[in-house]
Amino acid sequence: MSFKIDRGLFRYDFIDHHAILCVPVDADIKDIRKRYLQIARRLHPDSSITESPEQKQLGNELLSKLVNPAYEKLANERTRTEYILILSQMGKRLVQESTSVTLYTELGRQLANAANIDHSYKSAIAKLAQTQYDSLEQALQAIAQISELNLVYLMRSAAKTSAASPSIAQPKVNSATPGPDTAKQASPAPPPAPPKEDSVVEQYVRRAQSLIDKNQFAQAKVELQEALKLEPKNSHCHSLIGMVYLKQNQLKMAKIHFENALKLDPNDQIASQWKPKIDKALGQQPTDHKVTSSPNNGDKQPDKSGNGGLFGGLFGGKKK
Repeated sequence: MSFKIDRGLFRYDFIDHHAILCVPVDADIKDIRKRYLQIARRLHPDSSITESPEQKQLGNELLSKLVNPAYEKLANERTRTEYILILSQMGKRLVQESTSVTLYTELGRQLANAANIDHSYKSAIAKLAQTQYDSLEQALQAIAQISELNLVYLMRSAAKTSAASPSIAQPKVNSATPGPDTAKQASPAPPPAPPKEDSVVEQYVRRAQSLIDKNQFAQAKVELQEALKLEPKNSHCHSLIGMVYLKQNQLKMAKIHFENALKLDPNDQIASQWKPKIDKALGQQPTDHKVTSSPNNGDKQPDKSGNGGLFGGLFGGKKK
């Protein structure tokens, strides 16, 4: 199943973890945990609710690729605080770009015009949570609808502080019924197809690449780690995170991911270029390895190879 969502906040290259869990954007950790446990019981393959093997597999994929990462992000106080800050900034930006925002659901349009935004928003979220994962095949559509409500709520909240009134564009609907005469006329040209939406992993990778370009390696590593949780055998993710570790002078970690990248794609340019240099810096002969997991403490310890690190080991410097 392709986990592509093209509505609400997802349209803005953003992973809406609140929509995945169907909790308000200001939910506290107790409510987040309570909701997560409800969904986990519903989706776990051992659940008696999911009857067929296909349903069990689909439920497990939703749990492991969407729900668990969302809970990990929101359950951690530090990452949740950073995430809420990003949401607030998005709301302000969307208010400024409100003429380009389109709502696709009736519920979203009602919320945009609701008198009591807080009450209407939380009531709608609570109602949708009751059926969000009832139909696993429709789960992504439900998440998209919830994310649209989150988008509206963020815009309305940001508009309060800026004394602005967001004007959200509505999709045009042609309600005319063709008669006998009009039926003979040529049919109007179909609307252009919407641009292809990137997958969740592709969105992580794009953000990571942008952060790498800005030399923000710690943040880029977090994005790539999230991507690898979803696609552990993505060679491009392995080569990029290998480059991040290289920039952080963690040669052993870089070597592991470059080896993984080459095992998955022997023609990966980044890994092909840098792995031999790392082997030389570490005083090791190039070898072929199976795709491996990173050591548990790899992110916490800098490289201690004794070869002068990135500059000394890879570019000919000698340790004094």
